[in-house]
Amino acid sequence: MQSWPGPPIPKLPGRGLPLRLFDSATSQIRPTSPGATAGMYVCGITPYDATHLGHAATYLAFDLVNRVWRDGGHDVHLVQNVTDIDDPLLERAERDHEDWMVLGMRETALFREDMTALRIVPPTDYVGAVESIDETVALIVALLDDGAAYRLEDGTGDVYYDVARSERFGYESGLSGEAMLGFFAERGGDPDRGGKRNRLDPHLWRGARAGEPSWASAVGPGRPGWHIECTAIALNRLGMAFDVQGGGSDLMFPHHEMSAAHAESVTGRWPFARHYVHAGMIGLHGAKMSKSRGNLVFVSRLRGEKVDPMAIRTALLAGHYREDRPWTPSLLDQAQARLARWREAVSLGVGPDAGPLLDSVRRQLADDLDTVNALSTVDRWAAEALQHSGRDTGASQLVSDTVDALLGIAL
Repeated sequence: MQSWPGPPIPKLPGRGLPLRLFDSATSQIRPTSPGATAGMYVCGITPYDATHLGHAATYLAFDLVNRVWRDGGHDVHLVQNVTDIDDPLLERAERDHEDWMVLGMRETALFREDMTALRIVPPTDYVGAVESIDETVALIVALLDDGAAYRLEDGTGDVYYDVARSERFGYESGLSGEAMLGFFAERGGDPDRGGKRNRLDPHLWRGARAGEPSWASAVGPGRPGWHIECTAIALNRLGMAFDVQGGGSDLMFPHHEMSAAHAESVTGRWPFARHYVHAGMIGLHGAKMSKSRGNLVFVSRLRGEKVDPMAIRTALLAGHYREDRPWTPSLLDQAQARLARWREAVSLGVGPDAGPLLDSVRRQLADDLDTVNALSTVDRWAAEALQHSGRDTGASQLVSDTVDALLGIAL
C-alpha cells in the first residue's frame, strides 16, 4: 500500500538522549533500548471515515517517538496497517450505498493527505489487511495446527483463538476478567457467541457469508479477524520483541492484548513487544471523540477552513500524550498565538543562545515525551528574543531546526 511523502528532518548538533516511555504492561516509565534500528508497530485506521483529532493525537505521539530515536542516532523501522476490510467499513458502505472498496480507498487517501499536512514521518511499511491476507491465513493455519485455534462446529467456517492457550493472557492490560468482558463486548468482540470455548475467545477468521466479500484460503473462504491482522503484519516485518507497540488507549484491550497472545502462542516466545505504549483520548463536549458518538473534529475539515496544520499539531502537543484531554476552540486559538510568537521571534535573525534550549527540549522529550515543558521552553526563548535579549546570529536557525526535528513543527 502506498504511504505518504516524508518531511525533511534537520540534523541537529550532537546526539539526543535515550528515550524513556511509560509501558502499560508494567505501569512504569522504563528506558527503551533499541539497537541500531528501532522497531515500532503503530496500529492504523479502519478507513470508513475521515481522520479526526483523536487519530491525529495518537499518530503525533508516535511520530515524536520516531523523531527522538532518530535524533539519538537510531534508524527506525516503523510498520503501520490499514484495516481495509472489517465490519465497520462494510456497515458504513451499506448505509451509504457505496462500494466498500471505493470507500476504503478514498478515506485512506484522505488520511495520507492529513498525515502529510501534519508532517508525520511515514511508516517504512504501510500494509493493508487485504494485501496481507495470505500471511494472515498462514498464521491462522499455524495456530490451528498447534491447537491454539479451533473451528466452530456450526457450519459457518468461523475460526477462533483459544485464550486459555496464552500463558500470560492479561499481562498487558492488567484487567480483571469482568472488565475484560465489558471491553470485549464494547470494542468489537462477541462474548455471547454460541459454541466458543471461552467468552473472550476472539475471531481469527470469519467464514464466507452471503453478500460479504470473501477470499479463498487454506482455512476456507472468508475474511480475517481484526487482531490477527496486526499480529501477522508485525511478525513478518519486525519479528518478536520489537521495541514499541503503539496506539490509542482504547486499543490496549482487546486489540493489543489479543495480538500479543496470538504472536506469543505461535512463536512460543515472549514478549511480543518490549514496550506497550498508549496515547490518551481527545474529547469533545465531555466525551471522547468517536465515530459512534459522532462528536468529531476532522483534520481535513480544519484544513479546509484554512487552519494552519502546524497550529493543529501545536495544539495537540500542548497536552501530555498519555492524558485524556478535551479539544476546545480556545486550545486552537492559543496554539495559533503561540506559533505566531515563535515565528516572529525566529524571524528576527538573532536571539539568546539556543544551545540550552536544544538541551532542554531533548531532555524533556526523552522523559516520556514531555511536550508540555518542551513547548514552554520554546516559549521562554521566544519571549527573550522578542525583548531583544541576546545577539547570537545562529540562534534562530538552531531554534527552528530543533522545533522542526524534534517537535515536527515547521516555523
